[in-house]
Amino acid sequence: MAVAGDLPERPLRSRGGWLTRLIANPRFQHWASGFPLTRGIARRDGAEIFDIVQGFVQSQVLSALVELDLLNRLAEGPQSPADLARRAGMAEDRMAILLQAGAALGLLRRRRDGSFALARKGAAILGVPGLEAMIRHHRAFYADMADPVALLRGEGETELARFWPYVFGAAAEVEPEVARRYSDLMAQSQGLVAQDVLRMVSFKEARHLLDIGGGSGAFLAAVAARSPDLRLSLFDLPEVIPSARARLTQAGLTARLTLVPGSFRSDPLPEGADTISLIRVLYDHDDATVTALLAKVHAALPAGGRLIVAEPMAGGARPERAGDVYFAFYTMAMGTGRARSAARIAAMCRRAGFTDIRIPHSPRPFVTSALSCVKTA
Repeated sequence: MAVAGDLPERPLRSRGGWLTRLIANPRFQHWASGFPLTRGIARRDGAEIFDIVQGFVQSQVLSALVELDLLNRLAEGPQSPADLARRAGMAEDRMAILLQAGAALGLLRRRRDGSFALARKGAAILGVPGLEAMIRHHRAFYADMADPVALLRGEGETELARFWPYVFGAAAEVEPEVARRYSDLMAQSQGLVAQDVLRMVSFKEARHLLDIGGGSGAFLAAVAARSPDLRLSLFDLPEVIPSARARLTQAGLTARLTLVPGSFRSDPLPEGADTISLIRVLYDHDDATVTALLAKVHAALPAGGRLIVAEPMAGGARPERAGDVYFAFYTMAMGTGRARSAARIAAMCRRAGFTDIRIPHSPRPFVTSALSCVKTA
């Protein structure tokens, strides 16, 4: 499906600003909460607003459950607050408060005897590869969001900028430990991303896939499992290549694999692939870097070659929570990059010379969305 540009926004006043001003009136709110035809809407809005107000507490409750490993312990079976408190080294009454909060959020389930068990949502967290690691990693993101106005003004260095320094410079500036930490965290969740990309994009016609910024090779391994005749290449920083070699060798892919160390900022891209993938790459970088990268990709592909972009995307004219809240502020805290809408990415690809731009429906936009396009000449 070809993508149109983002729709222009109309001024608020022309779209019924009088109604917004009416709703913002305290007297109207008092009336609406009691009037039979409006009280349902007013109360629902109130509950949703309170969810936003207390959202930071909910995230910290989840953080405590993960940090204390309570989800894994309760996966073994129901346990009492006293037993869990003893193992966690805290007072029983405080553990009870944490468990009650977890139950209120639907992560745990309180039993009639006062013990607690793992609920469906809590079990789902354990079933998503890398999710617990990402929740632990949020300690840095949460610190950066402690003063959101300072973050928006760009005042001071952020924790996430220190965690992801690879986005700022060339390979020589990235320490091996930083590269390993980045690659490990990305690899733990890359399997889930690969599942959704393979639902949205077919590789049946591809003969040779080059994955740029491929990390430890999790995405290549997932594609290779579906495409036994596909030739594989991975291009990433020299410090990342050893982890990719280890993973892909273990997967038995060395006979059809080429690993190329380098930085797409300063090195030419390998040629010869008819399909190039950028999986969770563009949103790490600013527009100038992305524009230069897309031009390099276009030059590296043969006529008829295809580019596949997959990452969380903003909603554009229709803002949505994952892209326009979480990932927009996450990339801001990194100090570079941005969450872009599919239409914005499509426009950048079009300016690089790509055509036949398609955006398949994403089953889980909070995990990833995808876009494909073709070099016609």
